[in-house]
Amino acid sequence: MKDVLKKDTHLKPIRIGQIIEGEILGRGKSSLFLDLGSFGTGIIYGKEFYNAKEELKNLKKGDKLLAKVIDLDNEEGYIELSASGASKELAWKILREKKEKGEVLKVKITGANKGGLLAKVSNIPAFLPVSQLSRENYPRVEGGKEEKILKALQDFVGKNLEVKIFDLSREEEKLILSEKAKYSEKIKEILKNYKVGDEVMTEVTGVTDFGAFVRFGQKETLEGLIHISELDWSLIENPSEIVKIGDKIKAKIIEISDDKVFLSLKALKKNPWEDVEKKYKKNDIALGKVVKFNPFGAFIRLEEKIQGLVHISEFGTQKKMKDVLKIGQKYNFKVLSIDPEEHKITLGLEEKDK
Repeated sequence: MKDVLKKDTHLKPIRIGQIIEGEILGRGKSSLFLDLGSFGTGIIYGKEFYNAKEELKNLKKGDKLLAKVIDLDNEEGYIELSASGASKELAWKILREKKEKGEVLKVKITGANKGGLLAKVSNIPAFLPVSQLSRENYPRVEGGKEEKILKALQDFVGKNLEVKIFDLSREEEKLILSEKAKYSEKIKEILKNYKVGDEVMTEVTGVTDFGAFVRFGQKETLEGLIHISELDWSLIENPSEIVKIGDKIKAKIIEISDDKVFLSLKALKKNPWEDVEKKYKKNDIALGKVVKFNPFGAFIRLEEKIQGLVHISEFGTQKKMKDVLKIGQKYNFKVLSIDPEEHKITLGLEEKDK
């Protein structure tokens, strides 16, 4: 702590907000006097004295004390100080240095909410977002339901985690922690052994509403994500329709970004869109099954892996769309446009169906 203070005090004029060390000269009924060396005499009194009463009660003449300067020259000529604010200011200063050095801290989890975990660092409240948990501790809750995520996070309360400081702001009283940051450099180094296009054997370690987490590697284990859109060529409502935890599947690396790896299962399957223009032509009439509604229109399954979209403009309103079409029923549709590269077929209702 003294090393930190020296950076501020050595041969520099004293300033408001500065943390300074003083030697106790004596005390009054509701005040404490400190010798600040060449800066003069400091005083802690009034509200500042009562705010730090517990901290000050056992101090005696000659003891050292850290205090924060709040007035350079009060009515009685003393430098006015605050003991209660000093330790907090110094803690923020030390935390900032730890962030700059990239130090790993061990913190005890004190609570949880649906967004992440709560802790304290140097008595300052800190937050560890779910997104900053390590791959090992990330709550892989099927369906992504908030109450299940919260229950999984509550299991960490009372446990110690090793983290780095991700972000901090003294002004906003914000201290954000990251568990996965401590592994970042190591993962980047391991990823140098892989490239986009590599096919790897993986094991499914978690299934969520947005995709599947998979583990791969032999000497060094890595974890990546197969997004729901990369699981299959067909429209998927729930990733668990395709994979289950423990499944061993081959996947293709499609992106490496910093310490993140994204893979694809469908990239190793035959692309049904390659021959789509041989099967469907503009203005063709095709039989399709209504499988899903969304704000943009209705998804129509023309065959197992090929879906088209009837735009909402065909109906005018969602109510009209749901009056005309029923989920699970088949209708004749007119092919309006085909874009194999974008995997899109735009459909329109046959005139008699409107």
